[in-house]
Amino acid sequence: MPRLCYPEIEVNVENDISTEGVSEANAGGPTAGAESGDVDQLRIERDGLRVERDELKDLLLRRQAEFDNFRKRTDRERSEYVQYAGMEFVKQLLPILDDFERALKADSGSPEYAKGVEMIHHRLAETLKKLGLEPIETAGAQFDPHLHQAIERVETQDAEDGAILGEFQRGYHFKGKLLRPSMVKVAVRP
Repeated sequence: MPRLCYPEIEVNVENDISTEGVSEANAGGPTAGAESGDVDQLRIERDGLRVERDELKDLLLRRQAEFDNFRKRTDRERSEYVQYAGMEFVKQLLPILDDFERALKADSGSPEYAKGVEMIHHRLAETLKKLGLEPIETAGAQFDPHLHQAIERVETQDAEDGAILGEFQRGYHFKGKLLRPSMVKVAVRP
């Protein structure tokens, strides 16, 4: 902070006014009233500068907090983007995985051919699992509208209401998020 110096009065804007340099003769003389007015004016100016300084400090702290929040939000969004960047790619591979599952269920004339298809399916499934793909298990489960899509409702006394009787298409999670719901057949009481 700048120091304001007068021949007989030394004023520091940060601290209170010091009047050590005032001579005894001037303290009670005719200029004492004028100097008192100058001192009051300097005190008012000092108080105004303190208020302005406090406002600027507050503004600086707010801006620093806003910037920190922005940086944290950007880092979180970037990490989420990187984590789920492969989601669309894996989604495009799901029909191929479905085709392999259908090929495994179909009757082929050659056991070597079936073994080859099974090996390719297994390798693709394991690779996708390493990327974060997890199948939704439906065997013996209850219908959950958050995980399953009911394609067919079957009235039956043999199964509990809402039990999954069959799966038309397997559903998947990708790193904990639902990628595709399972398409299932659901039991309903008549």
